[in-house]
Amino acid sequence: MPIIQVEGLTKVYRVSQKRAGLLGAVKSLFYRQYKEVRAVDGVSFRIEPGEMVAFLGPNGAGKTTTLKMLSGIIFPTSGQAKVLGYIPWQRANAFRRQFSLIMGQKNQLWWDLPAADSFNLHREIYSIPQAEFQRTLGELTELFGVADLTRQPVRELSLGERMKMEIIAALLHRPRLLLLDEPTIGLDVVAQVTIQKCLKEYNATRGVTMLLTSHYMRDVEALCSRVLVISHGKVVYDGALAGITEKFGSSKLLKLRFKDQVPADLHRFGEVVHREGPTADLKVDRTRVAELLGGILDSYALVDLSIHDPPLDQVIARVFKQAEEHAPQCRKERADNRVAKAP
Repeated sequence: MPIIQVEGLTKVYRVSQKRAGLLGAVKSLFYRQYKEVRAVDGVSFRIEPGEMVAFLGPNGAGKTTTLKMLSGIIFPTSGQAKVLGYIPWQRANAFRRQFSLIMGQKNQLWWDLPAADSFNLHREIYSIPQAEFQRTLGELTELFGVADLTRQPVRELSLGERMKMEIIAALLHRPRLLLLDEPTIGLDVVAQVTIQKCLKEYNATRGVTMLLTSHYMRDVEALCSRVLVISHGKVVYDGALAGITEKFGSSKLLKLRFKDQVPADLHRFGEVVHREGPTADLKVDRTRVAELLGGILDSYALVDLSIHDPPLDQVIARVFKQAEEHAPQCRKERADNRVAKAP
């Protein structure tokens, strides 16, 4: 049975439009104009137990709105969802005890109190037996390396240490599902890597299912083998992380080391994106790699070469761009459908 099963999930907001000028402001007091904003538009997907799935999209794509519907914070306009066998927005107590939502820009710990006091509050909220609480807390503080910081006021912790405490608080009741919304936002590389490692180890040892949104591709590459990409409220890709490069990556990167200096006419084989001494990076059409590589080997003396996919963040940016270009046509089709259905 899937941990998450979503069919046609949609969230539409009616947003009032303020008119320009004083006269427009007065008119708005008596007659408001609204427009529809489709934050999520017919999203469908399934997530199986134990999966770690990345949920990607540009700002305003509908990622956080989707997570809020899956956690029962907001109601959908239409569509269906089952999370852990429950309808989230019914907010059953048994459901709320089996998942956690972590938002990188929101705090759940008391700012002026030690994290240990907030942990005890969570124990009371979730009615966790004392022995189980102590055992779980010990395991988590050891995993995240913060056992000696739990009695320190949260406001005195670094950003990375605070985020570790936030994740520990979310895991104290041993949830089966973890919804992570930008958990490493603002953290330095060292803190990001530490949290990635801990989350991956926790998934491996506990089998907890994770749905992660992040703008840091390092998080995605380190944690997830499957990717959901959403743009303008619609899922535009659902598949393996490796497959996204095959589908949307139109180029390959050839890293070349020449016996002498980089040839001046190397650009005839592709785009020279970097050149330094005897080395160069050449961007070529992925469908012509064998052909172009043969021409390079026939033309120049090479010491070494390697073939790479473009960086993941560039591929994801290409996905977003294609979805953005396709969005006006989708909006036109929806508008035409509404007109056709009108009496």
